[in-house]
Amino acid sequence: MEVWAVIMLLVAIAVLLLGYPVAFTLGAVALAFGGVFLGLDFFSLLPLRIWGVMTNFTLLAVPLFVFMGIILEKSGLAEELLETMGQLFGKLNGGMGVSIVIVGALLAATTGVVGATVVTMAVIALPVMLKHGYQPQLATGTIAASGTLGQIIPPSIILVLLGDVIGVPVGRLFMGAVVPGMVLVGLFIIYILVIAHLRPANAPALSSANSGATAHGSLAQRVVKSLIPPLLLVVAVLGSIFFGVASPTESAAVGALGAMLLAAAHKKLSRENLKAAMRSTTQMTSMVFLILIGATAFGLVFRGMGGDDLVRDIMTGLPGEEWGFLLTSMLLIFLLGFFLDFIEICFIVVPILAPIAAFFQIDLLWFAVLIAINLQTSFLTPPFGFSLFYLKAAAPQSIQMQQIYMGILPFVVIQILALVVIMLFPEVTLWLPNLMDGLRLQ
Repeated sequence: MEVWAVIMLLVAIAVLLLGYPVAFTLGAVALAFGGVFLGLDFFSLLPLRIWGVMTNFTLLAVPLFVFMGIILEKSGLAEELLETMGQLFGKLNGGMGVSIVIVGALLAATTGVVGATVVTMAVIALPVMLKHGYQPQLATGTIAASGTLGQIIPPSIILVLLGDVIGVPVGRLFMGAVVPGMVLVGLFIIYILVIAHLRPANAPALSSANSGATAHGSLAQRVVKSLIPPLLLVVAVLGSIFFGVASPTESAAVGALGAMLLAAAHKKLSRENLKAAMRSTTQMTSMVFLILIGATAFGLVFRGMGGDDLVRDIMTGLPGEEWGFLLTSMLLIFLLGFFLDFIEICFIVVPILAPIAAFFQIDLLWFAVLIAINLQTSFLTPPFGFSLFYLKAAAPQSIQMQQIYMGILPFVVIQILALVVIMLFPEVTLWLPNLMDGLRLQ
C-alpha cells in the first residue's frame, strides 16, 4: 500500500502537468485512491480536518495581505518609487538596474504581489533602460528577478502558508526571512555593479537621469516623499510583529488599513479601485483555500496509506543523514519548481518533508526559509516561470522570449548561491529571531 501512496503522488503531479485545476485534482485523486484502498468510511476524518483549516486564525492573514498588496499596487506607489530611484541612481553605470532592485525590495515589503510588480517595472522602467542602451538580457533579468523578491521578503504570502504547513510561528518566520532577503538584494546589486564595471556598454548611465529634478534639494525632497510612506507602512506591519505588539493576522489588518490610507493620500482610493481590489482578493483567497482543502484530503489519504513512512524511510536512508536529506529535498523542490506552482509545492511536497526534517532535529524555521528561497526561484525557471510570462506580456515587442531566458540565468545562479550560503550558515536566518526573543525576555 505504501508503494501505491507514492504512485498516487506521481499521478497527482502528472495530472497537474496536464493543466487540470489544482484543488480539484488533489481532491479527486485522493478520493479515488482512498476509496479503493482505504474505504469511504476513512473520509469521516476529513470534515474535522477541513474545519480546522477554515477556522485557522493565522491563515486569516492571507486575504488581508493580498488586499494590502493590491490596494498599494493601484495607489501609484510603484511608479513614484521607480521614477525617484531612477533619478537618484541613474547617473551611475548600472544605476538604473540598482534602482530597480531597491524598488523591487521596497515593493516586496509592502505589496508583495509578484505579477503586479514585474508588470509595473516592465512597463515603466524597461523602455527607459532599452532606450539608454542597456543590454536586453540584463534589463529583463533584473526586472524579473527583482519582482520575485516579494516571495522571501516579509510580509510574504508564501511565508504565511509555510509557517502554517510546517508549524512555525509566522512572526518568527518573518524575522528569519529578513536577513536572507537582504542578502539576496545585496547579491543582485553586486552582480549588476560588477557587470556595469566590466562591460559599461551593457549598463550605461542615464544621461538625462535628473531631468525633472532641477535642484539637488528638489530631488532630496522627492526621495523623502517617496520613501517615507512605504517605510512607515513596513515599520507598522513588521515592527508590530517583531516587538510582539500584534500577531501576524492583526498586523495584516494594520497593513490593509495603512494601504487604504496611502491610496487615499495618492487620490487613488476610488470606488472602482476598491471594488477591483476586493474582487481580486476574494478570487485569490478562494483559490488558496480550495487548494488547501484539496491538499488536506490528499495528505490524509497519503498518510493513511503509509506514504509518509515510506518517504521517511527513503530519506533517512540517504548517505550523509541530515545533510543528505537537505540536499535531496532542496534539489527535489528546485526541480519541481520548473513545472509546478509554489502553492502546489507548498501544499503537496512540504507536508511530506517537514516531519522528516523534525525527525533529523533540523531547525524548522531555518528549513522553512530555505524552502521559501527555493520556491522563489520557481518564478524564474522555464518553462512555467510566471515572472517570465508577466515580463513578456508587458515588454516591448522587440524583446524575445529567448532574451528573457538568457537574462534570468545569472539571477537563478545567484539565488542558488544565496541558498547555499544560508544552508552553510544557519545563523544568517536565526540571528534576528534569536535577538528579538532575547530582547523580549529582558
